[in-house]
Amino acid sequence: MSMRISSKTIYDVGVGQISTLQSALARTQAQLSTGRKNLTAADDPIATARALEVTQSQSINTQLVTNRANAKGTLSLETVALASSTAILQDIKTLTVNAGNGGYTQKDRASLATELEGRLADLLGQANTADGVGGYVFSGYKSTTLPFTQTANGAAYQGDQGQRELQVGSTRKLPISDSGASVFENNATGNGTFVTGADPANFTRGGSGIISAGSVKDATQLTGHKYQIDFQVVPATPGTPKATTYTVTDLTLNQPVPPAPVPAVPQPYVSGQNITFDGVQFDVKGDPADLDNFTVQPSTKQSIFTTVSDLIAALRAPGDGAAGQASLNNKLNQVQMNIDNATDNLLSIQSEVGSRLKELDYLDSSGDDLNLQYATTLSDLQDVDTVKAISLFTQQQTTLDAAQKSFKSLAGLSLFNYIT
Repeated sequence: MSMRISSKTIYDVGVGQISTLQSALARTQAQLSTGRKNLTAADDPIATARALEVTQSQSINTQLVTNRANAKGTLSLETVALASSTAILQDIKTLTVNAGNGGYTQKDRASLATELEGRLADLLGQANTADGVGGYVFSGYKSTTLPFTQTANGAAYQGDQGQRELQVGSTRKLPISDSGASVFENNATGNGTFVTGADPANFTRGGSGIISAGSVKDATQLTGHKYQIDFQVVPATPGTPKATTYTVTDLTLNQPVPPAPVPAVPQPYVSGQNITFDGVQFDVKGDPADLDNFTVQPSTKQSIFTTVSDLIAALRAPGDGAAGQASLNNKLNQVQMNIDNATDNLLSIQSEVGSRLKELDYLDSSGDDLNLQYATTLSDLQDVDTVKAISLFTQQQTTLDAAQKSFKSLAGLSLFNYIT
């Protein structure tokens, strides 16, 4: 039994098939022109969703790269400022040592003081280093505020204690600054545990005693109290040499050392001999005058600008004669210890900044690896296989051409062609 097919059906089926082949060919051509195998989300919903996630992660990683570059810029500025400040302090230390030269006159010391004023201005300039974007490196969270302003006794800090941070990794925030307070003001005085000093009135009494910075003899015996060492001098008389003794008083408890009921017997003074009590140890050299006194008190924090200002004032104070030289040396000894502590603090912070920069290098390396991984994943999810697509395009083109020719032949079949 034969089946009759109408001309309309033949045309509809033929056109439909050709349209389908043309759509497939157009899709393959679009894949080749865009390089994407999924032209719409409907082509592969799972791959499209995954590609969106990877793209978002890639964008975040790109932003982190920018953040790390900004962090490196700020930390590099801080590194330069810290290195310059350290060099200035080392220069100040050299001038301080030179100032102790017994052959210097008052005029020589005044010249050194003038030179130190220039170093102080240089140091203040480093502390006020700009970050290049309208702010300052050492002002804490108050980034647009000038960190330090010069005062009669050094400099006043205008910033805050904040330490700015930046997101440099998916789970890592890194400090990109240090406050001026922690860099330039967080410097221990004396030996870090206690600080020794001389009464300024020792100079007027003619005393030439010089007290050392001292050290901790026994940490378990430290009290953290303030002490005063008072000297008594009995002048020499015929047949009796001059006798110099000292007593120690705990100013915090207002009692002698050692405390009652043990009598506070004056101790004989020997120049350069260690004086030890309550875990501390130091010596006094020279010839203290009657009623001269020295102090021992807990170490505190002091601005480096105050230290340099004190040094300048000491160099401009009278320093001639044994008493004047002793007064100057007592001040210089304190200043040298404070400068050493400030230098150590700068070096410590500089080391921390260096470790942050090194961490940023590691994060950059891992960030590059992540970018490569994201790019590979996106390529697998989105990119078309060019060789396969070209082969498919050629096959579809051949099929469409054959379908068009066969449809033309089929559409040309008609009984009317055989009627004469």
